[in-house]
Amino acid sequence: MSDLEKPNADGVDSSIDDLEDEQPLDSKSAPGNRAEEGPFDADEANPARPYVDLGGLKILPREGLHLRLEVEEGTNRVVAVGLDYAGSTLQVQAFAAPRSTGLWHEIRAQIEDQIIKQGGTSTAREGTFGPELVGEVPVAAGTTADASSSRLARFVGVDGPRWFLRGVIAGDALTNPAAELAIEELFRSVVVVRGSQPMPPRDLIPLSMPKTAATAPPTTSA
Repeated sequence: MSDLEKPNADGVDSSIDDLEDEQPLDSKSAPGNRAEEGPFDADEANPARPYVDLGGLKILPREGLHLRLEVEEGTNRVVAVGLDYAGSTLQVQAFAAPRSTGLWHEIRAQIEDQIIKQGGTSTAREGTFGPELVGEVPVAAGTTADASSSRLARFVGVDGPRWFLRGVIAGDALTNPAAELAIEELFRSVVVVRGSQPMPPRDLIPLSMPKTAATAPPTTSA
């Protein structure tokens, strides 16, 4: 598994596009109102809200939201959270990051590079959360889909206090404005629990099974 604990081919490595020309690769990337509107650090979250506690992440439940835990094959370690909502999917992962610098500019370049290596295409753009990518990757051989089909995904990222949160969006949110707004609000509501323990940058912040609230059976990722 790569340095960013990618549980599937959507996550990923790369060349620097024009969005990086204006700032250093290690500068932080986040919405100006992140602390007020999210994604939130644990110290910023509303303690009265009924979050589903997954260790390194907290998810705010809502009607129609289905939560899945993605588990690494062989180790049974939870490596990502999958959220099905508004006809779309949102995969979230949180990583340790330096206190004063960010990871997203460099990671976005790596994602773009891996998409190209897989024979796909990517488009860099400025989005709700800052610089992001929309990538189209050919479907892997052996799947039930037609060999000529491809998979479209939107990659977003936010640098927070000593953490980096990555989201991979697919489904209706890529073409339907209402679904897009719903998924963006869902991503903003995520809480990252970095903890005080020392962790090397890019290490996955540990996730765990929820202590409360029902979830679907965990899915296994290679």
